Amino acid sequence: MDCRQLGSSGLRVPVLSFGTATFGGTGPLFGAWGRSDETEARRLVDVCLEAGVTLFDTADVYSNGASESVLGAAIRGRRDRVLISTKTGLPMGDGPQDWGASRSRLIRAVEDSLRRLGTDHVDLLQLHAFDASTPTEEVMGTLDMLIAAGKVRYAGVSNYPGWQVMKAQGIADRHGSPRLVAHQVYYSLIGRAYEADLMPVGADQGVGALVWSPLGWGRLTGKIGRDRPIPAGSRLHDTEQFAPPVEAEHLYRVIDALEAVAAETDKTVPQVAINWLLRRPTVSSVIIGARNEAQLRDNLGAVGWELMAAQVAMLDTASDVLPPYPHTPYRQQEGFARLNPALV
Repeated sequence: MDCRQLGSSGLRVPVLSFGTATFGGTGPLFGAWGRSDETEARRLVDVCLEAGVTLFDTADVYSNGASESVLGAAIRGRRDRVLISTKTGLPMGDGPQDWGASRSRLIRAVEDSLRRLGTDHVDLLQLHAFDASTPTEEVMGTLDMLIAAGKVRYAGVSNYPGWQVMKAQGIADRHGSPRLVAHQVYYSLIGRAYEADLMPVGADQGVGALVWSPLGWGRLTGKIGRDRPIPAGSRLHDTEQFAPPVEAEHLYRVIDALEAVAAETDKTVPQVAINWLLRRPTVSSVIIGARNEAQLRDNLGAVGWELMAAQVAMLDTASDVLPPYPHTPYRQQEGFARLNPALV
């Protein structure tokens, strides 16, 4: 398994990491994703480590802490072999201190996560969402405190607007405190909005992308196509309301291209979709998920081979959409494009 630097930090992460939202799954969203208990979770961790996947991603909000607890049990006795990434900020209750990124909330949330994970530090803490009610100076100061205390090694964000990433980096530079090094983002062949603003920000500011839902919320598994509606047992029936939207014809156009490339390469549709992402600028690691060992092993087959240029071009063309203003004229007019050539 190849490794890459996480943004401009010194932390090296595997190009594939494992998302544990399926661990201990409960409720309408996480329960539909998966319900791996400690025994199954330990087996999935075994398979990951055998393949060189050492970064495991979780969040306090995943099944109200159950994902962290199951992950902690699954890695017990081998903490020194793994990297742990967790997230906090989304509501864990209805009380005023149960959500957000205030100093009080972050300190308590990290302590709770460490207890559930059974460790004294996390390798990467990411703010799960932008909290407009807390001053960015307070947020960055608290992250600095947690890093200085040894409870957090590196800090990042998830689902943040580009302007807020820039503001956070500016505050860190002004105070000489640690900068953000990671941004966990939605990015897939049917969701390329990341490229418009967040990718250029990441390239400029040394913020590496950790990609979530690389298969477009389960739509790029190979089970759906023009003449193949969502299967009866698919989780999409229960979770599509939470998914990033996609227009049907765009989805089918991408699937057509994926199936053509999969046939040429003798790979599966998910393997092609993930491999395409690994070629993109700023991507440090793609987070794969699995409800069972078979799914995990199939996703692991996304590495160790290369798409040909013509195949990449086919996927690029099928998945391309015009970005929103103010990016549109830079794609449509030569004069604009000359001033600001595209990153990808």
